[in-house]
Amino acid sequence: MRKRVSLTRSAATGTLVLALCLFATISLAQVPKPAANVGQGNSASGRDWWKNAVIYEVYPRSFQDTNGDGIGDLNGIISRLDYLQSLGVDAIWLTPIYPSPNYDFGYDVSDYLNVNPEYGTLADFDRLMSEANKRHIRVIMDMVMNHTSSEHPWFIASRTSRDNPYRNWYVWRDGKGVTATDKGRPPNNWGGFGRSAWEWDEKTRQYFYHRYSVQQPDLNWNNPAVKQAFKNILGFWLKRGVAGYRFDAIGDLFEDPSFQDEALAKDKDGKPIVDARGNPVLERTKRFDLPASHAVMGEIHAYVHGFDNAAFPGSRLLIGETLTRSVDELAKWYGTPTQPEFDLPMNTQVGFINKLDVSTFRKRLLDAESAIGNHVPLLVFDNHDRPRLDRYGDGVHDVAIQRALATVLFASGGATLMYYGDEIGMKTTPPTRREDVKDRMGGVANWPAIRGRDGERTPMQWDSSSNAGFTTGSPWLPVPPSASEINVKTEEHDPDSLLAWYRSLIKLKKSNPALALGSSVMLDTSNNNVLSWSRQTPGAQTVVVSVNFTSAPQTVNLRDEVGPRAGSVRTLLKSPGGSDPASLDRIELGPFGVFIGEIP
Repeated sequence: MRKRVSLTRSAATGTLVLALCLFATISLAQVPKPAANVGQGNSASGRDWWKNAVIYEVYPRSFQDTNGDGIGDLNGIISRLDYLQSLGVDAIWLTPIYPSPNYDFGYDVSDYLNVNPEYGTLADFDRLMSEANKRHIRVIMDMVMNHTSSEHPWFIASRTSRDNPYRNWYVWRDGKGVTATDKGRPPNNWGGFGRSAWEWDEKTRQYFYHRYSVQQPDLNWNNPAVKQAFKNILGFWLKRGVAGYRFDAIGDLFEDPSFQDEALAKDKDGKPIVDARGNPVLERTKRFDLPASHAVMGEIHAYVHGFDNAAFPGSRLLIGETLTRSVDELAKWYGTPTQPEFDLPMNTQVGFINKLDVSTFRKRLLDAESAIGNHVPLLVFDNHDRPRLDRYGDGVHDVAIQRALATVLFASGGATLMYYGDEIGMKTTPPTRREDVKDRMGGVANWPAIRGRDGERTPMQWDSSSNAGFTTGSPWLPVPPSASEINVKTEEHDPDSLLAWYRSLIKLKKSNPALALGSSVMLDTSNNNVLSWSRQTPGAQTVVVSVNFTSAPQTVNLRDEVGPRAGSVRTLLKSPGGSDPASLDRIELGPFGVFIGEIP
């Protein structure tokens, strides 16, 4: 018998300052009462709805435009809720919809208590909540707490003078060697995006810190007023009925108070590591994953989950953008039994392997369930900052490969986060000319070493029309040529399409007890061509999954793996053209083929 591996998931003027203070201390009682039926109280799903959830990331700017300006909007999302419901989505995560100068397309927030006019109004948001609730789809907001826009009123006030009340809301430091006529040097060697992370301010003759772009100054989370302001912001949207939040760049909240230089990162041979631009990479010990960040998230977890809003019952959800280097680092973001932090910190250890290597996937999937205690994993394969799943493709079997990856994503344990367009196989389509780049932060300044993130943010492909059904105007990003064949309308009536596969997988994930509730057992662990595992839970029939990671046909025998009496198997789902095995003795898989079966 081959070895089996078990997984157990067990001022500014006084007027401006006054206005800012009123904003920071806004009373939740001033938030308008939402319309009837707005909210996320889906009693059918219960308080643990998110433990087996399918969460769908919507990039609002690119999802659906309804007014012809070429930019997606909230009404566009509303118009596509029936589609999302038919897909089997439990919740949608909206990337930032707040007012913003759009240097980083919403991740540079200038007002946390409103909707960007490009996307609509607060009334449109309330209608989205109402319509989503009718379809039992929850809404998750993106929360950017590490930084604001440099055009946020807090920062505008902060940089007016050193003694402004908002000065301490941001990270200001004296430089080195500053004189009356010389700005000297930045406080330390911290950098980011190919430049110093410190920006000189001539008026107040200090440097301010920005982990990301200079248009995104970092907030000072050592100031209690900052934390209180964000509790009020969280409460504002919770009262409107949101189910929870995805917290952006959460590991960056705090900086080492010594502000000492960061050491150079080195590879296993002791050589300095450089990034795509040729700049040295620094270690992250001084400004990432510091203990204070965990303390803040513990407090926010208690606040959000304890938010008193009888109109919107049901469990809240906190998702963390936790780009950790190991599953051990990831495990810390769940918190402790007495101080929980994130319900679902993002696990990118599996999805960002970026090569079809069976042994690596097997190990990472094992870690995803077994190294986090009794917590629930959240697997992530792509998003608005990462190339789409076609990055795994070989140009010949792209759809089959995406079908295989989707199987790993949905037939493993825990919750699942998918990106809009994954279900139809949308392709990453980056610009070919610098003048076409819209991603100023990620692309324009770094061309051609980095072409930005436009390629994974192109408009959703609804049909084969000139603008793919996204807009009647000129789309903010060009629609890829692939939309003529890769689109919802073309695929929705094709039983062999990728869209049909996603719908079937999600239905299985929701309806099959072993897939929904079970733990995983890795099978045939010496096989480096096929990834196989079973899903088991007491009182339910065992499910076996086999995924061929190669372009050559493969045959596996799982009879001894599952047990000598488990000979027969009933097909639940198979790749188009795949065979129905009579028993576990011989499961035949075509190139990148998939078989999911149930043992009677």
